[in-house]
Amino acid sequence: MARFPKPPEGSWTEHYPQLGTGPVSYEDSIDPQFYEIERKAVFKRAWLNVGRVEQVPRKGSYFTKELKVVNTSIIVVRTGKGEVKAYHNICRHRGNKLVWNDMPLEETSGVCRQFTCKYHAWRYDLEGNLTFVQQEGEFFDLDKSRYGLVPVHCDVWEGFIFVNFAKEPEQPLRDFLGPMITNLGGYPFDKMTSRFQYRSEVKANWKLYMDAFQEFYHAPVLHANQSPTAYSKAAAEAGFEAPHYRIEGPHRLVSTSGVRAWEMADEMRKPIEDICQSGLFGPWDSPDLGEMPVGLNPAKCNPWGLDSFQLFPNFVILFWGQGWYLTYHYWPTSHNTHIFEGTVYFPQPRTPRERIAQELAAVSFKEYGLQDANTLEATQTMVESRVLDDFLLCDQEVLIRHLHTETAAWVEDYQRKTAEV
Repeated sequence: MARFPKPPEGSWTEHYPQLGTGPVSYEDSIDPQFYEIERKAVFKRAWLNVGRVEQVPRKGSYFTKELKVVNTSIIVVRTGKGEVKAYHNICRHRGNKLVWNDMPLEETSGVCRQFTCKYHAWRYDLEGNLTFVQQEGEFFDLDKSRYGLVPVHCDVWEGFIFVNFAKEPEQPLRDFLGPMITNLGGYPFDKMTSRFQYRSEVKANWKLYMDAFQEFYHAPVLHANQSPTAYSKAAAEAGFEAPHYRIEGPHRLVSTSGVRAWEMADEMRKPIEDICQSGLFGPWDSPDLGEMPVGLNPAKCNPWGLDSFQLFPNFVILFWGQGWYLTYHYWPTSHNTHIFEGTVYFPQPRTPRERIAQELAAVSFKEYGLQDANTLEATQTMVESRVLDDFLLCDQEVLIRHLHTETAAWVEDYQRKTAEV
């Protein structure tokens, strides 16, 4: 799989000659056959983030995750030994889904001592062992020790829970993440427990939506109505260019400088921002989070706006300079549809005003996300027309080149290894 060195400062695409500078094809985002290969080559081989440890805070805490891209549902649970483990959500008796509530296809969560199948009451403990079979004497040569839950490779980094569906992962999780990501270790993720989540079904390929958040070339145009007229007009005329891009292994980073909203002229701010002392960049009062990890703000922006770390294949951690972060997940459901999940994390508010400031930032994020999603559905329909075969990218869109190149490299690597076998 492709590996890329750290570039020097300056123009970005030229530092990654293997990515090229010519027009790119989006055939990988509209071809059903490519999607079927991509599911096996990428999503059944890469480490996938499925949640955080705060979702399983104590013994017996669990949640389920529906993963259509790999045709399964999983249970993530905190075992009696305090470990976080994952299992396929299937009973070993007749294949019924083991954990669900009223609607079998909906995700659920809770706390239990054991998992009991709704069909015939087979029971499994938190370590996945089969512990009880209804009318066990009627089965032939049944050895319960051979019929525990089917495990999924599971590992945790900085509180983020990852799973891998390969028979044997090709790399340990930390090797897969690499230094650019592991250098974020030490960020106070565990203090960010005020959480807002949004979920949307998007009629576009998952990569096209990831592309939308890998460049800010579009921001002054697409999001102009989200800013006061004087500010958006000036921004559109000046354009926008991020000061730092980086590619490391399969992962990507874009950093931007920021604005201190409270220092802007009154006509540049919305009245609601003054009232709530908050906005898109978050609450104006930055919490004291202690020393930040070395991996943040590599461009040394002052003021610093955000760092968007794009973890291959479908996970984004976006850190805001004001002391909060959010995550994006893009879960494919077909070649031209996916589930988008956005989760916003803040420290616990100490006052009602702090809570309102957080809510305004979360709602602002939601509005920007809706604008991007709406545009992407329009993009998908026209790319599928195949009126055009390739599309131009500017220097600021280097991370888009990388995502599509990296995906193709994983597919080619899988096809080569499959052919060898």
